[in-house]
Amino acid sequence: METASLPKVDEERLRYARRINLKELNLRGDTQESAKLDHSLKRHTALIKRMRQYIGADNRDQVLKDIDSLSLEKYIDEIAGAVVEGIARCKTDKDVWAAVEVICSLHRRFPTSFTPALVNLLSSSLAAPSRATLQTLTPDQREKEDALRVSRQRPALRVCSELALVGVIRDSPARSGAEWIMRVIKELLSNDPSLSSLPLLSTFLKSYGRPYLGLTPSHGKLMPGDAEPSRVTDEATNAATAAFDEGEGLVEQDVRERFKRMCEGYFENVARKLSIEHKRLQEQDRRNHEAYIRSGEIFEDRQQAYERMTKGYEKLFASCQTLSELLNLPMPALPTASQRSDSIQIGGNASTGAGDDADVAFTTSGGKWEDEEERKFFEDIQDLKDFVPKNFLGIDAEEKTEFEEKERVEREKAEAEAKNLAEELKSLETNGDFHNNNTLAEPAGSVDEEDGNVTPIPTSPKLSSPPLSPQLAPQGPSQLLTALLARLPDATNRTLIDQAAVEFAFLNSKAARKRLIKFLSNVPKNRTDLLPHYSRLVATLDKYMPDVGSDLVTSLEEEFRYLQRKKNLVKELSELRLKNITFLSNLTKFRVVPVHVILHIFKVCLDDFSGANVENVALLLEGCGRFLLRSEETKERFSTMLELMRRKQSMQHFDPRQMLLLENAYYQCNPPERPPLIEKERTTVELFIRHIIYDVLSKKTIDKVLKLIRKLDWDDPTVSHSLLKVFTKPWKLKYSNIGLLAMLTYDLQRYYPAFAVAVVDQVVEDIRRGLEVNLYSVNQQRVATVKYLGELYIYRVVNSSLIFDTLWLLVTFGHPDGHPLPRQPSPLDMPDDFFRIRLVCVLLDTVGMCFDRGRQMRKLDNFLVFFQYYALCKEELPTEVDFMLSDSLEAVRPKLPIPESIEEAAKAVDNVLNAAMQNAGYSDDGHDRERPQEEDDEEDRSTVGHESAATMGSYVHQTDERAPSPEPVVVLSAQEHLGPSQEADEEFAKELAKIITESSAESRKIDKKNAWWDNAVLAPSVRKKRTGETEQNIDGDADCPNGSVMNFTVITRRGNKQQTRNLPVPAETALAVHTRSAQLQDKVEQQHLKQLVLNYEQREEAEELKDTRSRPGQLKIRLAG
Repeated sequence: METASLPKVDEERLRYARRINLKELNLRGDTQESAKLDHSLKRHTALIKRMRQYIGADNRDQVLKDIDSLSLEKYIDEIAGAVVEGIARCKTDKDVWAAVEVICSLHRRFPTSFTPALVNLLSSSLAAPSRATLQTLTPDQREKEDALRVSRQRPALRVCSELALVGVIRDSPARSGAEWIMRVIKELLSNDPSLSSLPLLSTFLKSYGRPYLGLTPSHGKLMPGDAEPSRVTDEATNAATAAFDEGEGLVEQDVRERFKRMCEGYFENVARKLSIEHKRLQEQDRRNHEAYIRSGEIFEDRQQAYERMTKGYEKLFASCQTLSELLNLPMPALPTASQRSDSIQIGGNASTGAGDDADVAFTTSGGKWEDEEERKFFEDIQDLKDFVPKNFLGIDAEEKTEFEEKERVEREKAEAEAKNLAEELKSLETNGDFHNNNTLAEPAGSVDEEDGNVTPIPTSPKLSSPPLSPQLAPQGPSQLLTALLARLPDATNRTLIDQAAVEFAFLNSKAARKRLIKFLSNVPKNRTDLLPHYSRLVATLDKYMPDVGSDLVTSLEEEFRYLQRKKNLVKELSELRLKNITFLSNLTKFRVVPVHVILHIFKVCLDDFSGANVENVALLLEGCGRFLLRSEETKERFSTMLELMRRKQSMQHFDPRQMLLLENAYYQCNPPERPPLIEKERTTVELFIRHIIYDVLSKKTIDKVLKLIRKLDWDDPTVSHSLLKVFTKPWKLKYSNIGLLAMLTYDLQRYYPAFAVAVVDQVVEDIRRGLEVNLYSVNQQRVATVKYLGELYIYRVVNSSLIFDTLWLLVTFGHPDGHPLPRQPSPLDMPDDFFRIRLVCVLLDTVGMCFDRGRQMRKLDNFLVFFQYYALCKEELPTEVDFMLSDSLEAVRPKLPIPESIEEAAKAVDNVLNAAMQNAGYSDDGHDRERPQEEDDEEDRSTVGHESAATMGSYVHQTDERAPSPEPVVVLSAQEHLGPSQEADEEFAKELAKIITESSAESRKIDKKNAWWDNAVLAPSVRKKRTGETEQNIDGDADCPNGSVMNFTVITRRGNKQQTRNLPVPAETALAVHTRSAQLQDKVEQQHLKQLVLNYEQREEAEELKDTRSRPGQLKIRLAG
């Protein structure tokens, strides 16, 4: 060992000499500036670019040459930044030393401008990460960030350590930069609670432990406790120390001592944390064992937590062991748990070993099996020795041979003792002694006899074994084996296949094994479901009949080679390939197929990665890829092959089916890591609310649910918020229960009006957000929300205006200026997206039957005209959507005319538009005109809702052949003719109130004094007839010729019976004149009031139209021609 350390000492001596020479050169600072320096921008740019990319050994000579030949004064800051970036790519010792020489060359030329800037940049690159930043990251992100940071800081720390030794980085002019290095490392370690900077300290101690700490490299691993180093190691260490002291002249002695104490103290903290983690791991192991005993299984979250803990512990143990070797300090003594033998090793088989390595032998290769059931199927294999006598398994002869050898040794020993005893007896001469000799010799003979009787006992199972065998029918072994093989295709579970293995063991013979191998090799191609169970049968027998497994594997290998020769027959042999690969994969998971065989098969398929071999690779990955990738003996080799497969997959061209096969197979054997799903924590009250709404709510229990909800603490913000969330997510209920949820909202509205308003607001917001986002994944939620809004209208929670607003929003939102154009794509509503039609149909099916009279009926009619135009703007409707649209329209308006083309639908929309504008008080030339008097007294004027007027009023007719309309367009300013001003509105309100007051007073006066002709004493039939005649008299119809008489009704009474008769009165009499004038005055009064009401409604519609039209600025209206 001493001779082996001499080259190391020579290398250290050479490195020490180079550092001394370079330090003297840097301190001398007598670099002479050349008079002919190049100021070329191109060469300066090339130098900075080269330094930024790499300043290692390969670029060293060229960079040094450029530094000596270029001026560089104007580019100091850029050069400093480029040097820091180039250092990050220096990985080897040669690269680090080349970077140091380049920096020293720049330092000698620019000691006051370059060196401070470089030191500041290096200090920033070696700074510890911010704790606030780390707290915002997830554990996985933090781990990745720490790994990247360590990889960046490792070369920078090595270069800075060299610069501090050669005099570039200095604490003061008379001292080295060792204290600066110690301060940087101390900051890194003190701000690292997760010990992620441990690799940086290990790297520093490996390369610079001698100059900075005065440490000598250890030549042996120190064991825990007071282990004494060997004499050879002491001699080698003393020789190396006596040769030279590298730190002498480079680092001050006091700094070295403080640096060493700091590192030793840090190692003590690491060792203390290692002991704590070791105890935590053992405690977790014990809890897992107890949980396994209680429930019979270990849950996935507990298993993953244990695997993470084990991984962290192994990483910490390796780092602590490295520090122990570098600092020449013993490892801490880790206590062993008494429950170690009973512990459950999660993620793999528990490995037992001797020595200190056994204490930390934790297995982390978890995940070989998808679930616990699969693990039991492939690993929990019965031992035939527990069910079948040994002589049937072929192990009786071996045991008999061992017993006979033992028996022979014992017999020889007994004979020798008997012979010695006989010789002693012969030496005696007395009769008593002879008698005693006979009596004593007899037991010796009896021992022999007993031994002779005992010897057959071990072979007694051969005689008593037939009673232990199953009660078989009087048939031969061949017939029994035939019957067993005939039953194997029905053995489709573990119990049946294990029983079949036991039965075959009783029939075990060479011929039986050959028949079994032949049977298993000829499994029907369409019965791949039997292959896992047959593999379990082979694995059960393989322990005592190894020729079964080996011969079957050989047969499958030959079949695979045959299929490789016939790989051109893809379709014809596809089922045979599936059976072959599946059988091999299952036997591999039972460890029957040797590792090198299955890897060779995988490699053969990869060598010719095309055609049928693509499917073979996919089948292998799906069958046993996960097992091979997570088994210790195949992990490295199979992962290399998997990477090769991915590279070939990216380079070659495969059809979509093959790509899908390979991708599915790859992610099945190597699924991406996903964090465990964290179940959302809910309070007890929230769980109760969800239970009564989602589980209990029904037609029979709605009253009970209402009472329970009212009993909740509505003053608690948490309770009210939970109720609001449940009532605004109708998609979580059964679709048939959405109406019940709306009924509950209506019932709660009487007690909590603000709650109902919040529910409606959220529902409307959800509908609009669905239109803005338009994600396919939330389509079911959008359907449920629209259905919920319709049910809210059914139960009078919202009014019809909101329903029509929503209908128009569904067909206009996202289109330019709210105009859906034929076949024109919109980012939120593409021509091939028919989901909005479905939403409208759902809403119409829910509330359409309510709009069958009055103003709402006309508003719905106008919307349906536009809706049909919207549907024709789409591409050809799918059959399902077309039927849905037809059913919805037929249910709402059975006699609605259906346009045949887009032009016909656009013309119908134009007609509705013109009618809407005329009714709103606008003529074709854009000016207000006097509205005509209405002649129809029984029906209201046909008006168009403000929604349709607002939308269709700004509609521009577009056809498939042309986007812009060439016909005349009237442009109305947003500020012109949009209704009266605010002062006019106030004046109108005053006049209306005055007129209504006066008219009501006059009507009361007329009713009291003059309306005696319409008294309630008349019978209803007479009064109805009399009213008609009165109107006829007023209008002067045929019943009153020439208007010369007026008919009056005279009422007389005879007893309890009223009688009436007509009394014509001349029209010139005062009675007739007075009556006619009163009737005419009443008629005028009614017409005046009716006109006031109609004008008020139309002014309100005009105001709504004004608000809508003022948004886009100007309205373009195509006149109907």
